[in-house]
Order: sequence, then C-alpha cells, then structure tokens
Amino acid sequence: MRRIRTTIQALVGATVIAGGMAALTPAAQASAPAPIPVACSENALVAAVNLANSTPAADTLMLASGCIYHMTSAHGGGVLGDALPVITTPIEMIGPATITRDSGLFRIAEVSKTGSLTLTTGVALTNGYAIGNGGGILNSGAVTLTGSSLSGNIASGNGGGLANADTPSGTAPAATFTNSPVSNNKAVSGNGGGIYNGVRGTLTTTGVSGSPLVITGNSGLRGGGIAAVNSTATTLTQTAVTVNHAGITAGGVYRQNGTMTTITSPITANTPNNCVGSAPVVPNSV
Repeated sequence: MRRIRTTIQALVGATVIAGGMAALTPAAQASAPAPIPVACSENALVAAVNLANSTPAADTLMLASGCIYHMTSAHGGGVLGDALPVITTPIEMIGPATITRDSGLFRIAEVSKTGSLTLTTGVALTNGYAIGNGGGILNSGAVTLTGSSLSGNIASGNGGGLANADTPSGTAPAATFTNSPVSNNKAVSGNGGGIYNGVRGTLTTTGVSGSPLVITGNSGLRGGGIAAVNSTATTLTQTAVTVNHAGITAGGVYRQNGTMTTITSPITANTPNNCVGSAPVVPNSV
C-alpha cells in the first residue's frame, strides 16, 4: 500500500503540484510520508486532499504561499456539498494561504469522525455557505487552528464559522483555536454565529496576554459569538468576544448546560446583550 501511495504521490507532484519534492532517504520515507506541496489551483488542492485521504497515515499539505484557492464547485459532502473532499484522516495544511468559495453554494470543509484537520501559519477559510450546520467547517472529528482564521462564512443552521456536530454517543468532536480569530460569520436560523459547540463537544480558545484571540462581527439567533449547547466543555482563555449580535438573546456567548470556563476573556459590547438567557450563567459575564 505504501509503494502504491508513493507512486500516486509522485504522479500528483508531476501533474498538479508545483515545485519538486525534497529528496528523502529510505529511512525518512519509512518514518512518515513526505509533505505534499500544493499548486495554487482548485484541482491541485482537491487532488492533494484525496491523496492524503487514501491511507490512514497523517499528511501535511504545504499550500502555495500567498495563494487564494478559488473553489468553484463542491467536491464532497452532503447537502450542497463541501469545497474540499470530506476529511477522513489526519491532515495538516500549512499556509499562508486562503481557501474561499468563489461561486455556487457549499461549505469549505467537513471533518468526519475518523478525520482531523489542522490549519497552521495563516490558513484562512472564507465565504463558505452551508444549508445546515457549519458554514466554514462542520466538525465530527478534531479541528485545530493555530495562527489561522475563519471569516465571512454562513450556515442556515448552527455555527456560521464552525460547528462541532451534535454527537449523542461515540467519540465527540473537539475544536481548538490558538491565536486564530473568528469574524463576520453568520448562523442565519441557528445558534453560534461564530462557533457552535454542540452536544458533548469540546471547544478550547486561547490567545496570548496583550493579544487576545478575537471573536467579533458574528451573528446568530442565540450566541452571536459562541453558543455551547449541552456540550462537554467550553474553555475560553485570553479570548475577547466583542461586537457580535444575536437575533434573540446573548449576543456574545450563549450557554445551555455543560461545563464552561472563562479566563481573562472579556465578553463586551455585544447586542442586544452579552450573555443574558444562558442557563447556567456564563462565568465572569452578564
């Protein structure tokens, strides 16, 4: 299987992936798949994700620096589909680069229960549109953003930027944001304009002292910035939730049951209020 996959990777590199791949020793090849450089095109990105999904090994996709990947059609997923093939294995994407919906209606990415998606060094997912939950990302597995962002995404349901899918049983989804802003996303008829942490989900957001992670400009019915509904844990550290809007209540953070912790995380200037209507109350907020 590894020999077949290596052959496929070589063909992808020759046809849709820009730049030569660094020579590796046999020992290095045995220890981990080589990083996959991805040319600045929709087809190259889709081919690279399909290649990474082809075996359970973790893969790193080196996105073309400064590229805007203009996605014009769906390449996987359910209703309306997703810009990328559904992610079923561990995949890391390294930027700086932007992945954006250029035409049509579809979310950007979907992560299955067996998959994980890690975005590092300035990967931006923008302009996704989902009928259902998760305009930018619908997560049933694991998502990690470090120095990356979600902006301008829309969901008709919950989680304009990201939705941790409601998961009554089995392995629950987890999302971790580190220094990764969430801005100007919208949950049209659902909760969590920026982020929705659903049933049994885990959400962790972390900024740094003097430079908090900012969740701003998002909107939803409840929890314009964040909604956590019957989730296992929501932990906000050095996170500013500000200037978000809710159509019903809790423009900043909405909580329904579950464990929630806020550490040096101001929730301010949201409309029509910050956290009113949450039960139990959001710690350190009004």
